[in-house]
Amino acid sequence: MSFTHPKRVTLLGSTGSIGTQALDVIRAYPGRFTVTALSAQSNADLLVQQAREFQPAVVVIGDEAKYEIVKTALAQQPTEVLAGPAALADVAGRDDADVVLTAMVGYAGLLPTVRAIRAGKTIALANKETLVVAGQLITQLVKEHGVGLYPVDSEHSAIFQCLVGEERNPIEKIILTASGGPFRGRTAEQLATVTKAQALKHPNWDMGAKITIDSASLMNKGLEVIEAKWLFNLTDEQIDVVVHPQSIIHSLVQFEDGSLKAQLGLPDMKLPIQYALGYPERLPSSFPRFSFLDYPQLTFEQPDRATFRNLPLAFEAMRRGGNAPCVLNAANEIAVARFLRDEIGFLQMPDLVESCLTKVSYLAEPSLDDYVLTDQETRRVAQELVKRL
Repeated sequence: MSFTHPKRVTLLGSTGSIGTQALDVIRAYPGRFTVTALSAQSNADLLVQQAREFQPAVVVIGDEAKYEIVKTALAQQPTEVLAGPAALADVAGRDDADVVLTAMVGYAGLLPTVRAIRAGKTIALANKETLVVAGQLITQLVKEHGVGLYPVDSEHSAIFQCLVGEERNPIEKIILTASGGPFRGRTAEQLATVTKAQALKHPNWDMGAKITIDSASLMNKGLEVIEAKWLFNLTDEQIDVVVHPQSIIHSLVQFEDGSLKAQLGLPDMKLPIQYALGYPERLPSSFPRFSFLDYPQLTFEQPDRATFRNLPLAFEAMRRGGNAPCVLNAANEIAVARFLRDEIGFLQMPDLVESCLTKVSYLAEPSLDDYVLTDQETRRVAQELVKRL
């Protein structure tokens, strides 16, 4: 396929795990992609380094206290420097981008993604929380503005790849695979004393702290379940989870005739990032190749929902709908932050999430403003509950 100019990419969250790997992909295709904007929350030094290399038109530092550091460091180059969440949302809707890759962590990605969709931008979505918090609203906006929404999560990329060419064939079920994390097979008694250092040692993936803890608690899989519902227009009953410790099969689709399609590959996020940025083309790569001889056994098992309670809590929030998934997400963000600060234990994270789902006001049909208020209310409630744990 021919192209008239490099695809212009706005990268939100450029200093995180997904962001830095996305820049590796862009770096490998200098004639295919160019960077128009970069953003980071607080890593000013890396943001400056990236801006000097990729020469974007604008950068945004979320932490306004670090604005002068970035501004001074980039004074000799023609890059506009902005700061704060309002600037981040504005940059997401700029005219000089073809695709916005949202690689921010957590709820913070929602409003910039909404702005990008309303501006008609193609979305490469690595921020699963956007669809968890406001899936119905986001899918309506995507349809209304006629934009492409391409998943970057390895599991959702796998499903997306399996569905290409199957537009006329209804899905019977999708199966999301989970590695099981570092604590697969542990009992609740054993989990009661695990440390954050142990939880941060994922067996297969190299990720940021938040998603690594979510993977250890199986909340990440719960969030992905909700994300999949909206991405692929599924009912709750059409989504299943299976533990696959090798992380080679990234997910599967079952069709009405019983046939299963799976996408396989080594656990490397660069491939789904590249697929989303290059879609509908598959760009050649030098990534390591998977060999069955290196993995003579691929195994599968049921997740332990009784021990890892975040997974059934996510399914329940999905079934309730409305603002319940927004509550789930906000409570989990507080729980993970407090766990990483050694203020609560591993098993107290689902306790906090469950309590918030009970205590925060339920809304069946929330607006965007309602989601914002729900997120704020849940964080207040969670902060108070932490004091009692």
